[in-house]
Amino acid sequence: MPAPRAIQDRQGSAVPFGPGTTLWAGEGTERTERWLRATLGAALGLPLRPGPRDARDGVRLLLDDALEPEAYRLTAGDGGVEIRGGGPAGVFWGAQTLRQLLGPDAFRRAPVRPDTAPAVPYQVIEDAPRFRWRGLLLDVARHFMPKEGVLRYLDLMAAHKLNVLHLHLTDDQGWRIEIKRYPRLTEIASWRTRTKFGHRASPLWEEKPHGGYYTQDDIREIVAYAAERHIGVVPEIDVPGHSQAAIAAYPELGNTDVIDTTALAVWDNWGISSNILAPTDATLRFYEGVFEEVLELFPADAAAFSEFVHVGGDECRKEQWTESVTAKTRITDLGLADENELQSWFIGHFDAWLAARGRRLIGWDEILEGGLAPGAAVSSWRGYGGGVAAARAGHDVVMCPEQYVYLDHRQAPGEDEPVPIGFVRTLEDVYRFEPVPDGLTGEEARHVLGTQANVWTEVLEDTARVDYQAFPRLAAFAEVAWSPLPAPADRDYAGFERRMAAHYRRLDALGVAYRPPAGPRPWQKRPGVPGRPIEGPPPNR
Repeated sequence: MPAPRAIQDRQGSAVPFGPGTTLWAGEGTERTERWLRATLGAALGLPLRPGPRDARDGVRLLLDDALEPEAYRLTAGDGGVEIRGGGPAGVFWGAQTLRQLLGPDAFRRAPVRPDTAPAVPYQVIEDAPRFRWRGLLLDVARHFMPKEGVLRYLDLMAAHKLNVLHLHLTDDQGWRIEIKRYPRLTEIASWRTRTKFGHRASPLWEEKPHGGYYTQDDIREIVAYAAERHIGVVPEIDVPGHSQAAIAAYPELGNTDVIDTTALAVWDNWGISSNILAPTDATLRFYEGVFEEVLELFPADAAAFSEFVHVGGDECRKEQWTESVTAKTRITDLGLADENELQSWFIGHFDAWLAARGRRLIGWDEILEGGLAPGAAVSSWRGYGGGVAAARAGHDVVMCPEQYVYLDHRQAPGEDEPVPIGFVRTLEDVYRFEPVPDGLTGEEARHVLGTQANVWTEVLEDTARVDYQAFPRLAAFAEVAWSPLPAPADRDYAGFERRMAAHYRRLDALGVAYRPPAGPRPWQKRPGVPGRPIEGPPPNR
């Protein structure tokens, strides 16, 4: 899980794993070597001592430039277990497959059956991913996820061969990253006084402060931990909308000629705030200072796609700009047509600023409005339309349509689903999601970097709720992102379900609070907490 491209069973028995099993690692495979000893060794109670390359019943890791960079070939036979990867990441993904072959106990943190010797059946597995970008968004702005939770999710991503973590770090409801030159972003913007419980129409409130943030060393640790697992971390700093928390800390960032920004607090409700950044030089300089520290914390060479910086750009309400003399003057001075082009200018400024520093901007598909910055990539969330338009214009795209892979959407139509949001997206629905839209030419389709599942946390108050919404659907999504599946209607969902029966045991060993196939457990329900269900099938757009 996810399904490999080819499995060939071989004659013979199995390669046993025991106290004498050795590990030989060729040049370039050091990260996988460390991971095997620290994770697999701890789970099975095995030292995996260094041994010769030709040790019988040993494990050997090596690079093979005849394979694609993320491809691997796992061979289990008389000579032990060999994992060849086209690059270091390929070797690591092969190690994830090895872990699955050793059974669910290999997913624990300490041995539970120390007297039992697991074994890998003789076989050859050849595999490579369909998409280069296989992502997961964690929204840590609405409900803060402590560092330990993020590290845990990196482990869960690695186990499913996902390779991009999109960290949504700032929003109206909280700012989650330390910026040393602007201390009030963590002193003020990282905490709200109370929190709406349920959808924004809910009458319920949790009357206690909520917040938290990652120190710069926390961020460095997260990025390094991810890189050890060949996962790139893409930070999101929202501009110009979704910025009320920042304005609450630094009122001069807001439209001071329209409202009294000194009266604003970090928002305690959900939805889309009308309080957006002012299009001033001072605001640009402020966020350039923010991004300077962000670039240092998220180096471009850490792992796959770590050259990207996400700037949001979505759901920017422009009522304040239409009333602002400052905004109107800026539109006139720049020769722009309207507020949409003003937003495009704002995004374009940071596209050029990032490009000058060797980085790439990515934003939600609203950055198409008013003209798209030349080097920008697009996260297509409002259906397929934005991704199609961007790909046809020659821009790279990550497909994450809300109607299909927003995992905060409910998993079943029943009343027992906790705080039901959006469309019903069952495990099968996610398994039948197709990231490449119809109608693209071959050249246009090559701009689809891959796909991403998004976990927004307005109604997910803790890690257990995140687990419930993410799993098991994230396993289905991982297969869509990795495996060369047939057309959606032709996919073998029954076969996927059979493999999930084994995979649930792995998730149990990992302590994942997933949604059981029969429905939520009693403690996973949220009776009486209103959501926002949308009836009917999602639109195909």
